[in-house]
Amino acid sequence: MLKMVLLQLGATIVATAIAAVFFGPAGAVSAAFGGLSCVLPSALFALRLHVVAQRGGSGHVAAFFVGEFLKVASIVGLLVLVGLLYEDVHWGGLFIGLILALKANLFAFLVKT
Repeated sequence: MLKMVLLQLGATIVATAIAAVFFGPAGAVSAAFGGLSCVLPSALFALRLHVVAQRGGSGHVAAFFVGEFLKVASIVGLLVLVGLLYEDVHWGGLFIGLILALKANLFAFLVKT
């Protein structure tokens, strides 16, 4: 799970660089916010799954689904906060950062375990 979060972070950095080239500084910041709004909940979800797995016992499936619901709700909440609080948001840059961070698992096959 940690590798997945690191891949998402790497994808966010790449998205920030791409947005900086095409959209300027406001686009780069927006891409960083879009990517980080996905990376931070994913990191907390991975940490939560690790803690649940260490405890043992049953309830892993329920913990997974509750954690996944909270992760998706957190991503939506963070995106709403970015839209409300960051006045210079560039929506193209934000969506590039978000989509690349969400689809970082497609590049997981490039990383050897």
